[in-house]
Amino acid sequence: MASDVIAKLSNCGVSAQKARLVIDMVRGKAAVDALNLLKFTPKVAARHVGKLLASAVANAEENFGLNRDDLYVYKITADEAPTRKWRRFGARGRFKPILRRNSHITVILRERE
Repeated sequence: MASDVIAKLSNCGVSAQKARLVIDMVRGKAAVDALNLLKFTPKVAARHVGKLLASAVANAEENFGLNRDDLYVYKITADEAPTRKWRRFGARGRFKPILRRNSHITVILRERE
């Protein structure tokens, strides 16, 4: 069995909850089909996931000598990253915190037998 091809994106500027909406669409699909699907998905997270998936496919071809048509998305996850806390001042001297959420996205490709 061929080894897994892993690519990681750390501190992506999209929340994990929004990224999971996109990665649930491509889980288990062929890598080429997943790239085409992400290209036409109108969500911000689709651009980040698409670039990560393209990088994983390129790594598989370059480093492991695998064929891109035989690859499929074995596992893909979006985990929470550290949240940036910003401040905004509201009416009557109040304080309105803003949470800028980030995520870590990991994709694992495998070769079909």
